[in-house]
Amino acid sequence: MNRNILSLFLFLSFFTVFARNEAPLGTVRGTIRDEKTKEVLIGCTVRIDGTQLGVTTDVDGNFTIANVPAGTQKIVISYISYKTKEIPNVRVESGNTTVVETELTVEGQALQEVVVRGNRATNTEIAVITEIKQLKPIAVGISAQQIQKSQDRDAAAAIRRVPGVSIVDNRFVLIRGLAARYNSVLINDVITPSTEVDTRSFSFDLVPSNIIDRMIVYKSGSADLPGDFAGGVIKIYTKRRPEQNFLDAGLTFGYRNNTTFQNVQTQASSGLNSIGLWNASQQVPTSFPATSAAFNALNPLQRAAYARLLPNTWGLQQATVSPDIRFALNMGRRFDVGNVRISNLTSINYATTNQFSNIDLKLYDNGTIANAVTQQYNDVNYARQTRLGILHNWSARFSPAFTLEWKTLYNQLSTTETVIRTGAQVADGYDVRSYSERFENRSILTTQLAGEHTISPLTKINWVGSFGYTGRWEPDWKRARYLRATGATGSDGQPAPFLLATPNDPTPTEVGRFNSKLHEYVISAIVNGEHTFGNPTDREPNKIRFGVYTEQKNRDYSAHFYGYQAVGGASAAKQRDIATIFAPENVTGSDGSFSLLDGTRDRDAYKGINTYLAGYVSGDVYFGPNASLTLGFRGEYNDQGIKSNVNGVETRLVTNKIFSPLPSLNFTYKLSEKTNLRFAYSSTVNRPEFRELAPFNYYDFNLLADIQGNTTLTTAKIQNLDAKWEFYPSANELISVTGFYKHFTNPIESYLLFQGNGLAYTFTNAQSAQNYGVEIELRKGFQNSASAFLQNLSVVGNVSLIKSQVNVGDFVKAPDLSGTIQQYDIRGIADTKRALAGQSPYLINAGVYYAAPNSGWQWNILYNIYGQRIFTVGNSQNPTVYELPRNVIDLNLTKQFSKKIEVRVGIQDLLNQAVRFAQDFNHDGKIGSDVTSQTAGADQMVRKFKRGSYFTASAIYTFGRRTVIP
Repeated sequence: MNRNILSLFLFLSFFTVFARNEAPLGTVRGTIRDEKTKEVLIGCTVRIDGTQLGVTTDVDGNFTIANVPAGTQKIVISYISYKTKEIPNVRVESGNTTVVETELTVEGQALQEVVVRGNRATNTEIAVITEIKQLKPIAVGISAQQIQKSQDRDAAAAIRRVPGVSIVDNRFVLIRGLAARYNSVLINDVITPSTEVDTRSFSFDLVPSNIIDRMIVYKSGSADLPGDFAGGVIKIYTKRRPEQNFLDAGLTFGYRNNTTFQNVQTQASSGLNSIGLWNASQQVPTSFPATSAAFNALNPLQRAAYARLLPNTWGLQQATVSPDIRFALNMGRRFDVGNVRISNLTSINYATTNQFSNIDLKLYDNGTIANAVTQQYNDVNYARQTRLGILHNWSARFSPAFTLEWKTLYNQLSTTETVIRTGAQVADGYDVRSYSERFENRSILTTQLAGEHTISPLTKINWVGSFGYTGRWEPDWKRARYLRATGATGSDGQPAPFLLATPNDPTPTEVGRFNSKLHEYVISAIVNGEHTFGNPTDREPNKIRFGVYTEQKNRDYSAHFYGYQAVGGASAAKQRDIATIFAPENVTGSDGSFSLLDGTRDRDAYKGINTYLAGYVSGDVYFGPNASLTLGFRGEYNDQGIKSNVNGVETRLVTNKIFSPLPSLNFTYKLSEKTNLRFAYSSTVNRPEFRELAPFNYYDFNLLADIQGNTTLTTAKIQNLDAKWEFYPSANELISVTGFYKHFTNPIESYLLFQGNGLAYTFTNAQSAQNYGVEIELRKGFQNSASAFLQNLSVVGNVSLIKSQVNVGDFVKAPDLSGTIQQYDIRGIADTKRALAGQSPYLINAGVYYAAPNSGWQWNILYNIYGQRIFTVGNSQNPTVYELPRNVIDLNLTKQFSKKIEVRVGIQDLLNQAVRFAQDFNHDGKIGSDVTSQTAGADQMVRKFKRGSYFTASAIYTFGRRTVIP
């Protein structure tokens, strides 16, 4: 495998050298200043006339244009409110650098009288590095330009290139080793709701990469950032308005090893499922009695009559998996209505993807013998996902002092998952065959109206009004389990038939149909202001920032579970296969057939209400030209409540009203124009989510576990310290080293209940925790190299070393299986001290990028790995489970043909190493290399599967020609 990787790298290197334009090339660099003040100008556009070569000046007013054809060139420099300048007859020599130092003259009109027709670039690597350098908090980021180079399909794949960031389940982000619950995610400066019902997390795969302008990850707090975080605040900015008119379309085909063109078994689907919707046949009829008491009071014949109203869709179909398909249509338009510049950006994305996995799953008797298996299964898992996404943004620039924007992002998603489980309950002497047939539908909408106002040269105001909606439906999740005695045979000597397990009382672990629905509405209003004291043209003017943030969130969740009941012995009926066992003639309620029972409880429905009010103020204090201090204070009031039925009466079970004072401090000292030292302190919080508080009990079929909320959870408090050294050798280069320390009071952690049968998790407040580490980041280019090949090469890498420890305490307060709150003494039962759940001791990301603009070729090699991290917290009966490291290598190649066609090919997860989960049998806080061995004290593999390497081929076509707007 290593030889193959080396061969691919050498091939790409040779191919690039062979394919690039061999015409003599040189470099042009320089600095642009204001003619009068001599201040450097940031964001000037510098281009070589008659070519596609051009850049913007960085924070120091510098620019570098590589690969300029040798000869005499004309340089054109433009900047808002300045006269465009042309410099003819600039001599460019092959292999040499030509230096241009020049100044721009202000237009004859005052700035407030100039009609602005351009926008500062924000989506390039230089722009993001410049933004990070100017920010007061400690931050890192990734630009649309780098995402395009990496060919990352969505925000989840792109953000793992950022220092200190890792990804769980290809969707959820961990920052500095802290679980997704410790992140705050904003889209266009508005807090996003959790996209998951059972955890606090945002699914980053919902945001296609082609709509991203940039992503900034704040590692330290400041007054203008939400206070509910410990890992980081992630701001996703979607593209705002186009710089030119365009219309392009892209089509991608994907092939995955072990999935594409394989024969699989899957459940029936309707035509609406292909666009993420469900139809009337995939839901419980409205004629069913509303309560379980009313339903179960009926006799078996009556209940069976209702059961026959449910479609018999249990049968599985054979299918051949088609290649994945992704389609994107993007359009940008700019036009004037009088003196108002109108811009529109629209992006439509559709994707159908497939994933097949053969999963080895084991549970153990954790006594004195290692690897004494009690349950052993093979899960054949096939999932088909669809996504329809729409980005629709309008912008109206009425004047340089007033801009109005309307931004809408909508995602419609569905997952059709079929699991066939075969194996044995070894300890009980049973062979097992189980089925899970699930369809999930989600709708996520966020729409915003935003305004930017320049009240005066000294005062600016911006505001946002936002509405968000999240809907999630599981209309008919079917589950069934067949059993037979291991080794049992019939009278004919053949293996005995499997019999459907039908308990007397409905339970989610056995046969039945589960459905749920969730509606969540979020209304937000935000106002931010900034006032500059003194002369706004000063290099470091004194500023004060202030603002308010209000949010009202309402969630309504309900679930129903119906379990099948055997009437009489029903031995013959129980032997039928999954396709025919619930045929109408077999569900009559008479002796020897099936009826239905309603297993729904009052706590299977809840309402969540949350009112959030925040205000902040911050200001800058300058100690000469090299030192600045930003002091801030943010006050947050949060009123959180949970309502649920208790004995048929809606009762408020949770009332959490808390005011959190959150001071922050950010200090920057400039060692030189290219080197900074930063120090930061902030106080933040971490609030429980609705699902973590709700007493609802949810069964996870794939993990064989129950998950239940805890109404006694309280808000965690975190103290954060950061220190960073950063060096900017050039506009697109960076070297930085960051150290951090965090102390938690009452951190929220998952807790495994100690019980004799099965796995049951809840959430608890531990006493305290700490998390500390160091991050190193490098971005290196070779623009000044004499080699044209090296001029086109750049290297990006980062390493994070992290350590954490949580002190759970001797006692925890948590619900038992009935939902009753108990005080548990965990001494001798569970670890009272361990690493934080989800924390990786190390993270490594690296990438080599090559881009030759004259030839249109680009390629890159990307690498990622994380250290073993706690997946689920355990106890003496069921030890803690860790997710083990896996090396991931991606390769990508792009070719631009003229200005209309771009072709991309890529290989993701080239090594295809197994995803592995192992439990810490010897309780030493890590998984040893002897995992799965039979020696005493060996750790145990509990789950293992391969996703398969993923091959993609894309084509993007631009219709007509891109029209540049002056």
